[in-house]
Amino acid sequence: MLDKTPPETPEALKLACDAVFNSPTQAYREALLGCLVARIQDKTINIRQPYARQGPNAFSGRGLDEKVVNRFLYDERIPCSRGPYLSVFRRSVEFNLPTREGLRYQEDYDSLLEAIKHIEETAEDSELLKFLNYVLYKFAELREQANVPLSKIHRISLEQFDDLISGLLDTPSGGRLPVLLVVAAFTTIKSYFELDWEVSWQGINVSDTAAGAGGDITVISRGETLMTAEVTERPVDATRVIATFNTKISLHGIEDYLFFVSPEAVGPDAKRQARQYFAQGHEVNFVIIKEWLLMLLAMIGRRGRGIFNETLLRLLESEDTPASLRVGWNQQIERITTYVK
Repeated sequence: MLDKTPPETPEALKLACDAVFNSPTQAYREALLGCLVARIQDKTINIRQPYARQGPNAFSGRGLDEKVVNRFLYDERIPCSRGPYLSVFRRSVEFNLPTREGLRYQEDYDSLLEAIKHIEETAEDSELLKFLNYVLYKFAELREQANVPLSKIHRISLEQFDDLISGLLDTPSGGRLPVLLVVAAFTTIKSYFELDWEVSWQGINVSDTAAGAGGDITVISRGETLMTAEVTERPVDATRVIATFNTKISLHGIEDYLFFVSPEAVGPDAKRQARQYFAQGHEVNFVIIKEWLLMLLAMIGRRGRGIFNETLLRLLESEDTPASLRVGWNQQIERITTYVK
């Protein structure tokens, strides 16, 4: 979802699915997800009969909704019905044409039936999973359009930060969360020590070359670049170090370049190449994100940790921050404040 590229799906099915998701009746899209999950679990199920007593191949749509569908949507902060989606329909409803009578938004219901028909006629698991990916993409779109308020706690201990940072770094974010963590740290240093730094950074999908930047984050003081940082989740080998030197470090005359990485990301060949550039007067160093953050947070004390917390929250509340990142933050905050050792 983060790259805004919808999964591939047949055009007719896409149109039906889009109509279901555009309907004011939320239950239609939740019923679609329930039918799809039921079909993937067991192809002998009659997905038009969501009440167990309707027939030998009927299934418990209410149970599936309570245990899977609604719980998933709620946990992921996706707009959804407060009650079971089947409550919108008459009791012992079957998803067929006669049910159309008495419903609001009947054309949207027709689109639901068209999507269900496609699910019934699809035998290959791979095709069903492709459709599931598209349906989940549409739910993710709904979340992006919704306002996801951030969970906030006034104080976070150093121990909790250790756990929180690990969780955020492990949260799939297309590289955004690591960048936000490092930006928040540089901004906190500037504020805490009252430095004249200018901390600039660019979006994760913006090419450094196209933007005329030397990296993801640049720290400038009195018009001079103090350091440039690249935050990466990918492995860094000698080839990448050489490419970075030729296209960024040498081009922009950068003397201090930092790679913020995970512990296992840097190979010995990358370190050897960095030593060669050091001999030429260019600092190319590798920094483990979590270790660096925890050392900083320990050094700046309670007040500094408060500044870091507030700065990170401001970044997450920015309009261009995907809602999925706010959901990831909320899940990690809930985790570190509710677990019992």
